Amino acid sequence: MSANGPRVLILPEDDWAAAVAAELAARLVERPSLRVCLPTGGTPTPVYAALANAERAGRCSLGAATVVLLDEWVGLAPGDPARCDVRLRDELLERLEAPPAFVPIGVDAADLAAAVAEHDAAAVCLDLAVVGLGMNGHIGFNEPGSSPSGATRVVTLQPMTIAAATAQYGARSMPSGGVTVGFARLLAAQEVWLLVTGERKAAVLRRALTEPENAACPASLLRRHPRLTVFADEAAAGELRGN
Repeated sequence: MSANGPRVLILPEDDWAAAVAAELAARLVERPSLRVCLPTGGTPTPVYAALANAERAGRCSLGAATVVLLDEWVGLAPGDPARCDVRLRDELLERLEAPPAFVPIGVDAADLAAAVAEHDAAAVCLDLAVVGLGMNGHIGFNEPGSSPSGATRVVTLQPMTIAAATAQYGARSMPSGGVTVGFARLLAAQEVWLLVTGERKAAVLRRALTEPENAACPASLLRRHPRLTVFADEAAAGELRGN
């Protein structure tokens, strides 16, 4: 990484989740009214558990914060276990003594276009955007080919992304697409964090951070942000040595 590039923190696997949660707790202490965009998926799950523990121990509070959901499946019924709003509530929000204001994505609305526009407005002026890294380089549901100026929108998902809904999260039906906060809102946030764990993400993380920016690897677009921090465990960072 260059001196002007992203801040890359490489952490032991056993310490990774606690370290990310501690930094997020510190942001909440600094700015109790933090407006943060949060993802779901396997990567942030242990971070949310550690953050909930910190809140219950009195080390931070989310009671004055606002959480904006990063993305949501289209075509899954309310309450489906794979729904992003269901997972974030289960893994974080309902574990808190003082939960934040929560802004889900209104995919069940009769007027989906209006609901998407409303969520796009909610994603304006984020203090912090937290995202994970997909195997094909996607960020949220910003699949390969996404524009850095893309707004929050309905998207067509690649088969490997859709398969995750059933294989990993137990969806009761197959989603027809997704809605995602676009790069226009993520890159306008005051700060962006990219969370990456596991050896299987090592190659795509190297592409995102060291190869020329390319829409074929949407995560590489995050390097445009002047305050990008990458939290990687040692396995995910395995191909970054020497760069």
